[in-house]
Amino acid sequence: MRKVQISVIGGSSCDRATKERAEAVGRLLAEAGATLVCGGYGGVMEAACRGAKSAGGQTVGILIGYDHAEANPWCDVVIPTGMGLARNALVVASGQAVIAIDGRYGTLSEIALALNLNRPVVSLNSWGFGDENREVLPPPLKPRNFPEGRLHYASSPEEAVELALRLAREA
Repeated sequence: MRKVQISVIGGSSCDRATKERAEAVGRLLAEAGATLVCGGYGGVMEAACRGAKSAGGQTVGILIGYDHAEANPWCDVVIPTGMGLARNALVVASGQAVIAIDGRYGTLSEIALALNLNRPVVSLNSWGFGDENREVLPPPLKPRNFPEGRLHYASSPEEAVELALRLAREA
């Protein structure tokens, strides 16, 4: 039986609190037996991979370029694509659900791709969904415009992982 694959997306640089959330998400995914898929670089991706490895989990990094050495040291499987940002589609398509943690425009593009692929997305402090303290979404991107039942909000790493795993198994 295959393991559940969860994609974790977020910025290649982030603050300490975001790294701690991402590391907790990675650890919790590994403890649940899921494989973590990400973009393979630093920031949220590196912290999530580090958390997964600390719990004996498996990690996959899908890179923008061709150089295996660019992956963070906690990636077990490195997939160099040479596709540039088009690799974002591979990252989200590889997961049965997506957890978005913080992030910038690359993360927003991955959220949009995931929703277009009918993948459930769980937002943990990402793009202001459910977070009144961030001014990032213009009016046309209000959650009501997203596919029903595909965009979800979590307030903790535990809630994000529990929700993503449930949604992945229901898909």
